[in-house]
Formats: sequence, C-alpha cells, structure tokens
Amino acid sequence: MDNIWLQIALAATMGMMLFFLYPRAKQWMQNGPKAEQGDWMAAVIPLLAVVGFVLLLIMLV
Repeated sequence: MDNIWLQIALAATMGMMLFFLYPRAKQWMQNGPKAEQGDWMAAVIPLLAVVGFVLLLIMLV
C-alpha cells in the first residue's frame, strides 16, 4: 500500500518538471544556434568511434 503513494509522488514530480521545463525548452529551440554544414559530421564521427570500440570489446570476449 505504501508503494502507491510513492508512485503518485513520482508522477506528480514528473508532471511538474514537464510543466516548468517545456516553455524553457521551447524558447531554447527557437532562439538556439542553428546547425551548419559540418556540425552533424562532428557528432557522427565520435559516435561511430564509440560503437566500433564497443564492438571490438565484445569480439574480444
């Protein structure tokens, strides 16, 4: 029975977080810097390096 109160409190906390963070996130999306030509490659290359490293570690086990 105690678990239900924890779930209610968690749901209320998450709801309040969404309520307060949504307007700020909307403002950041509208006024933030726009992506340029090389920005996506700068993000993709490190991600591929991490995936490759993890696959290497998996194959070594």
